Amino acid sequence: MKKQKNTASFGKVRVRPITTIQKRCHLYDDQKQPLDQLPKVIKPAFQELNVLKHLNAVGFKKKFGLIGAYLFRLVFILLFHQKNWFRLLESNKSESFPGKDTVYRFLNHSGYGWRRFLLSLSSETVLRVEKLTSASRVTAFISGFYVRTQPEQAVEMLARFKDHATGSFYKGFRMLTMGWSDGLSFIPMDFALLRSANSAINGMFEGIDKRSSGYKRRQEAFLPAPQVIATMLDRAIQSGISASYVLMDSWFTHAPLIQEVMQRGLHVIGMVKNDNKRYIVNGKRLCLKALYVSAPRIEVKNRNIIRMVRTKLAPGIPVTVVFVRHRSKKSEWLAIVSTDLILSAEEIIRIYRMRREIEVFFKCAKLLLRLQKEFQGRSYDMIVSHITIVFARYFVLAW
Repeated sequence: MKKQKNTASFGKVRVRPITTIQKRCHLYDDQKQPLDQLPKVIKPAFQELNVLKHLNAVGFKKKFGLIGAYLFRLVFILLFHQKNWFRLLESNKSESFPGKDTVYRFLNHSGYGWRRFLLSLSSETVLRVEKLTSASRVTAFISGFYVRTQPEQAVEMLARFKDHATGSFYKGFRMLTMGWSDGLSFIPMDFALLRSANSAINGMFEGIDKRSSGYKRRQEAFLPAPQVIATMLDRAIQSGISASYVLMDSWFTHAPLIQEVMQRGLHVIGMVKNDNKRYIVNGKRLCLKALYVSAPRIEVKNRNIIRMVRTKLAPGIPVTVVFVRHRSKKSEWLAIVSTDLILSAEEIIRIYRMRREIEVFFKCAKLLLRLQKEFQGRSYDMIVSHITIVFARYFVLAW
């Protein structure tokens, strides 16, 4: 004989047992206390920035089970309680937390708009910071690369890269990041995990909805970095974030990208490589070394500023080039380009110095906020979702 199912049937409606309904009601009652587990130091900033409000506004909703805001908060607070998710499930308190599969399904979901959440949260944070900042203070968009290594061989879209700083090779992604800074605070706004099609180790997982945000992220990974920077600037401007300058390192400071930035009403200050770029001086095309020889010396209080010259890039973009002494190699020099011709050499150096804020952010995210080792998932979506949560932690600390 077949076993009777533990449900009652009324016509076409099947009713669950009362005990099951009571358990689910108790589960949702626990979710109605969204800030009980936040430390007292973090709780006010978390509330002021309306983190969960931004999360719900961009569509982090589930049809059944634990709500997305509860799972987001659970992962968010692990760092501040000095907890590890895997050790937490092995402890005596594991029964009061959701299972491993529940959290992983949330982080692996390809339909959630993590980028929209990040932009929404960053725009509100920047507006709050601007109210506390003098109108005369310079603000800038800052871009930079972070090498995110992945020790797991089966990670989706894994690629092999060469680190040009050390000359060694690594497996992982290049995390292109853009943030906003006023010289004191740094707010990360957007990021993209880029990979190379020529050095790919793994491909894209099958069965991903091509209409989802996760699929669009994967398509973005194959684009060149200058094109991604331009779209990042467009998204930042559309979200209401404004700045006067875009600060770049020598990886990005090329004439095509400079033109793209200037078309958006922004000036560029960036370091340039000592390569064969052509600069136009009195109708002649000079490389950077020849430009240094032709540039006149200037007398300023800062002895590290050697020379300064007004010139044009090969497409005809007027720029100011400042040559400064290399910090560790006194016999060598570095060149910084500015499209704002009004600035003096000291002002160009002072503004470009703000770019170190993104390097401090990378170091803080890696060493303090567990950017690399907190969750070791294999899907591209999990890496994107965890990075976004790490960025949200930095928002709260910055505020």
